[in-house]
Amino acid sequence: MNSTAFTIGAVERDTGLAKDTLRVWERRYGFPQPLRDANGERLYPVEQVERLRLIKRLLDQGFRPGRLLAAGDEELAALAAAPAEAPAAPADAALREILERVKANDVAGLRATLNQTMHRQGLQYFVLDTVPRLNEAVGEAWMRGEFQVFEEHLYTEQMQSLLRQAIAALPAGRGSPRVVLTTVPDEQHVLGLLMSECLLTLEGATCISLGTQTPLADLPKAAAAHAADIVALSFSAAFPVRQIVPLLDRLRALLPPETALWAGGAGCLRLAPPAGVLLVGPLGAALDALAEWRVAHPAG
Repeated sequence: MNSTAFTIGAVERDTGLAKDTLRVWERRYGFPQPLRDANGERLYPVEQVERLRLIKRLLDQGFRPGRLLAAGDEELAALAAAPAEAPAAPADAALREILERVKANDVAGLRATLNQTMHRQGLQYFVLDTVPRLNEAVGEAWMRGEFQVFEEHLYTEQMQSLLRQAIAALPAGRGSPRVVLTTVPDEQHVLGLLMSECLLTLEGATCISLGTQTPLADLPKAAAAHAADIVALSFSAAFPVRQIVPLLDRLRALLPPETALWAGGAGCLRLAPPAGVLLVGPLGAALDALAEWRVAHPAG
């Protein structure tokens, strides 16, 4: 180890964060972002280790990993400087029941509880508030060893099925903009796409979902075939962060200038926006972006 970087073992000893936790955070949240030595082993710069120390301290106070790893430096510093207080309230009864049904592998009960929760809350609130909280809670339960991988997959499959049914029940969007939604090759996570499609369709946009992993060279053809105003991509926290901006730059060069390019999802939260690309950020920001697009493109 040199004077400016720590091996993963040294970070584990220094911070108290397990090696497996560090690797999972790297895939799921895009932080930490270690360098690699000549043998391909992870090396963590001092500033990342200092941030990890701070995150560990806040974890010990009860804050959730998802919140801390998405926070900027100023927010983390403010949380650390604030007097100790109770963290956010635990999930409500519906969320606890859903998690219990996942753990019990109660497929019928899980499906029914998800459906009831969505109808009680309304689709927009469910997608903006409940689904992100559930996603985070399930991911954290897996990281703590409380859920097996197959149980996380069970939850994801049932949630995807529910959102697909909800989209199918909505009136078909017939207004502007026309939005092609997909992911790039090697991005297999579809849940973010479905959540975005729900919100945009509810607002009257015309959404054309291509599913996941559309080759970049095909996207200009798809945009032309569907007369798309916007091509929207979703990047999960598991997608390699270093690849996102080059991919967006390549796609921006392939698309005609009049076709907007949006990118969202947890993988984009810490990125600087590439030229000609709108990074939507949190899911609810898609609604603001939609409103701004409509102001800039009034119906003729």
